Amino acid sequence: MIELRSPDDIVGLACEWGFLPFFKNSVPGFSIEEHTPRELWFGSSDGPWEWKGPCIRTGKVLYGKFFCGKAGYISLDWFPDFANYRRDGYDFDSRYESGLASHKDLNIYDTVSRYGDLLSKKLKSLCGYSRGGERGFDGVITRLQMQTYLCISDFEYMRDKYGRVYGWGVARYSTPETLFGYDLITSAYSREPIESRGRILGQLSKALNRPEEDFLRLIK
Repeated sequence: MIELRSPDDIVGLACEWGFLPFFKNSVPGFSIEEHTPRELWFGSSDGPWEWKGPCIRTGKVLYGKFFCGKAGYISLDWFPDFANYRRDGYDFDSRYESGLASHKDLNIYDTVSRYGDLLSKKLKSLCGYSRGGERGFDGVITRLQMQTYLCISDFEYMRDKYGRVYGWGVARYSTPETLFGYDLITSAYSREPIESRGRILGQLSKALNRPEEDFLRLIK
């Protein structure tokens, strides 16, 4: 029985499986939620919600909305194949030039790339999503994560006058290439995207002892 009781547990399982969604999904047992003791998932003490930043900062995993628009971790070892498959042969610039990305996508991607990393509040402001401005930020930022052009590089928490953390963490966005280098992130580009998909499905099937087709929807 797998129990996740610390950031190290989460990172370890994400590295073992290669992929680890945060929430329950179509594959039983394939989530942090299902392996977290109830007192840590719903309790007042630190749990998976607060461990996201520490997990990311290990440099062993990437975090973002990678699975059907919902969050999860991917090990650094497997992210190049995942990016190769999801990008389907397109760097962001070539995707935009081919008419497969919108101007809103370009605006957010270029702004994050230019600054290196940005808190979501600052990113919204720079890209015109302040009150009364552009709409649809959540849809664009989710799409760019699903396509692996952006990820969450950390979370920042508010502090009260005593220095105590409170509230939900504010996401800081970056590109995988900024965090780990272009050469590493694109190291699977020599393979056809369909080959990377087969490698991912084979890894998941072996790791969780389930048929490959069980994972098709999640990695699509």
